[in-house]
Amino acid sequence: MNGHLHPAVDPRALRDAFGAFLTGVTVVTAHDAAGQPVGFTANSFASLSLDPPLLLVCLARTSRNFQTLTGAAGFGVNVLSEHQKDISNTFARPVEDRFAGLDWQPGPHGSPILGGVAAWFDCALHDIVDGGDHVILIGRVEAFENGNANGLGYARGSYFAPALAQKAVAAAAGDVTAGAVAARRDEVLLVEDGQGRYALPACRLSAGANPDRLQLHLAETSGLPASVGFLYSVYQDSKNGEQHIVYRCELGDGAPRAGRFFPLDALPLDRLADSATGDVLKRYVAESRIGNFGMYVGNEERGQVHALVQGAPR
Repeated sequence: MNGHLHPAVDPRALRDAFGAFLTGVTVVTAHDAAGQPVGFTANSFASLSLDPPLLLVCLARTSRNFQTLTGAAGFGVNVLSEHQKDISNTFARPVEDRFAGLDWQPGPHGSPILGGVAAWFDCALHDIVDGGDHVILIGRVEAFENGNANGLGYARGSYFAPALAQKAVAAAAGDVTAGAVAARRDEVLLVEDGQGRYALPACRLSAGANPDRLQLHLAETSGLPASVGFLYSVYQDSKNGEQHIVYRCELGDGAPRAGRFFPLDALPLDRLADSATGDVLKRYVAESRIGNFGMYVGNEERGQVHALVQGAPR
């Protein structure tokens, strides 16, 4: 075996498939040879053993922190809280001083520990295991603390805040109309409503139901592989009192059985079934351009967008 990816495996497709697994987000920290703090964002973190207390993180061989982390006596793992998306982004970008302005201090074993995290672990380097284009850093936990904050979630290229999503769904108690911004790269699937207008694919969900019914409806309607992602909008139609939940979804390749794919720059905004759908699509187009997505909570006229930034962990 030469260690290279099999030619039949598309690296981008494989990465996207790996991204279906929901993870937390951490910042791995250490000190360099000059004693300066270094760190990087990672969601490839896992507990390994309770006796002895071991954990692991994966580090790319191409990382600018590779020599420092593999040569350090130990490292820290900071599990970010759901309010620390900005910290995740800072440690994922090529910023000169990632610790500038941050609340941090050395842990009991010496690793940089960030303030306000959901949990932290200060580790001695136990072992380094080859992992292809990555290495696996195994740390022996020398000290740790479990905070009170909820962890920040990550899957399919986006953050999500579990507490916020739960609160939003609870606000839409009772039967709801579940819609989908069903995207495929830079296109969105819209369906005709029988009156020459276009709408989001949607179905009814009973109180307490999970979005599996929406996934099944999408697959049946489009005839394409479908996956349901994160909440995108939760709003009430104040005119009829109807509750709406909209998810960001993904569709696979192929011609749709029903509906039509529209490029994001050519959506039929003048032929939509209602203004709320237009607002959802306009926001999706704008957020797609900058890669920052949010979740709207309110009614069809007024509400608040909670930022859920896309694309940091690797």
